[in-house]
Amino acid sequence: MSILSALRNLFTKGGVKLGMVKSLNLITDDDRVAIDQSEYDRIQLAKKYYRDDLPLVHYRNSYGNRRHRKMSTLNVTKLASKRLASIIFNEQCELSLENPELNKLLADIIDANHFNLQFEQHLETGIALGGLAARPYVDDQDNIRIAWANATQFYPLRTNTDNISECVFASRSTRVENKQNVYYTLLEFHQWDGPDRYIITNELYRSTENDVVGDQVSLDRIYPGMQKSIQFNGVIKKPLFAYFRTPGANNRDLDSPLGMGIVDNSKNVIDAINRTHDEFVHEIRMGKRRIAVPAEMLRSETIYGHNTADEPHPPRFDPDMDVYEAFYGDDSMTITDLTSDIRTASYKEAIDYFLREFEEQTGFSAGTFSFDGQSVKTATEVVSENSTTYQTRSSYLTQVELFLNQLVTAILEVASTPEFFSDGQARCKFNADDELGLSVHFDDGVFVDKDKQQTNDLALVAAGVMPKLQFLIRNEGLSEEDAQQWLQQVQKEQPEYTSNSFEEGKSPDGDNDVGAD
Repeated sequence: MSILSALRNLFTKGGVKLGMVKSLNLITDDDRVAIDQSEYDRIQLAKKYYRDDLPLVHYRNSYGNRRHRKMSTLNVTKLASKRLASIIFNEQCELSLENPELNKLLADIIDANHFNLQFEQHLETGIALGGLAARPYVDDQDNIRIAWANATQFYPLRTNTDNISECVFASRSTRVENKQNVYYTLLEFHQWDGPDRYIITNELYRSTENDVVGDQVSLDRIYPGMQKSIQFNGVIKKPLFAYFRTPGANNRDLDSPLGMGIVDNSKNVIDAINRTHDEFVHEIRMGKRRIAVPAEMLRSETIYGHNTADEPHPPRFDPDMDVYEAFYGDDSMTITDLTSDIRTASYKEAIDYFLREFEEQTGFSAGTFSFDGQSVKTATEVVSENSTTYQTRSSYLTQVELFLNQLVTAILEVASTPEFFSDGQARCKFNADDELGLSVHFDDGVFVDKDKQQTNDLALVAAGVMPKLQFLIRNEGLSEEDAQQWLQQVQKEQPEYTSNSFEEGKSPDGDNDVGAD
């Protein structure tokens, strides 16, 4: 660390003592943050379960010594979050706007950010932790990018239980200064000053402790050129961020706008699953085959002082065999099998029981994670038996659509604001007061029996109550333009009949009419 940096740190510490420099232990210590710290303690605990970062198992061995080992878990938090995210939103989902110009701009931004892939991955963490946030920004090449924040990086400011209009994003970085880890936290505040003035404020904090935000320092330390504050007067009408929260009430804090994750109301059953699975794995390890033999049978050599001599009767056991264990006893001791039976059926039943409880608590259909030993089901059976999962998915889709509307609005707000771009030129014209007209097409996946759907739709086409164009779009996955081309090609391939083809006594193909005299 340079002398200038050392002096700067010294002045910062002195300013803190005099009350001239702002200092925070936790982000929620800031007066502008309207959320209690207990909410983020809850989210941090859920994050540990999602990461499978659980406490060690402590026990006493046969000699009474205290030992510990890593728990062998079933990470059902990750499993359930990934399962829900994949059936809610995947790469087959499509976003479109009614305005052709805005729709093309949105499609280009979505493709450049690999949005479908990124959103499915971030949605998984949002389901596990109870929420996620995203905001558009413009990079150095004037491209609109999307920055993501998990539930531990997003803090509401002004809020109610239905809407979050102001927030702060927290991002952390680590640097080594004078052979010591230093933690920098950048806080980006999004606030309204009246109905028409939108303000973005950046603050940087420095700490040598991992769990402390630290003292406020100049942005130039690691973000040279970053503005402390930027104001938009009458230009921005909607927040430049979007927040997704999981459906259902927050039963820990009824006034909190933050959602509840997988763990929050399922911690006890998740602990039971992990504990039972750990004991089962430990029993398998302890239940390996063991055979007790007299110690003399495993002796390969005799030691005489500092010399060794071969036994007159060397052992006949396979040298790679590890099931034999030497025991000292009297002359009557014989080879004894000490292997104990592993209680596989009992543990399987217990784990399945807890998994069924977990399915019930998290909104999955019975049998989603547990194994019932039945044969493979048909698509119709899967649809009928997944009604609970389908209802849970529908609840999530409502929140996802709200999030996507907020995010697309924020993207268009940024694209239509010249101040964000180096050339001072907006990329589109957009009025946030007008109806957005966003259409989201979700892929139904396993919840639709494709064969049955196609059969029903064919019957509707034959009955003349369903257009062929809609049949192709619905069952072949074609766009409207491609479906139109299909129909035009089919019409061209049909035989053309003229009035001369229907001469008296002849059929349309030129043969004699079988009904003629």
